[in-house]
Amino acid sequence: MSHKRYDDELLRRLRNDIPVDRLIKHLDWPCKMRSGSFVFVCPRCNETQSAVNPRTNLGRCFRCEANFNPIDFTICACRCDFGEAVEYLIPLLPD
Repeated sequence: MSHKRYDDELLRRLRNDIPVDRLIKHLDWPCKMRSGSFVFVCPRCNETQSAVNPRTNLGRCFRCEANFNPIDFTICACRCDFGEAVEYLIPLLPD
C-alpha cells in the first residue's frame, strides 16, 4: 500500500476552508438545528450531545469528548482512511 504525502497547505485548507457543518450536511449525516445551535449525531458514539464551533471549524461531541475537523469527521463517518478522506474532500474546497 502506497502512502501519498499531502502538502501542509492543502491539509490546512481542508481543515479550515470546508465548513464542518456544511460537510456534515453534504455527507447527508443526521443533523439539525436545536435551540439555535447546529447539532449532529456523533459518528463515534451515536449521541447528539454535540455542537459545531464556526470560529474553530470543529465539531465536538460532549458525550464521548471527540473533536472533529472536516478530515476527522470524514474518516469517522465514512469509515475510510486518511488518504481516502483527503481525496474525498479536495473537490469540496472553495475556489
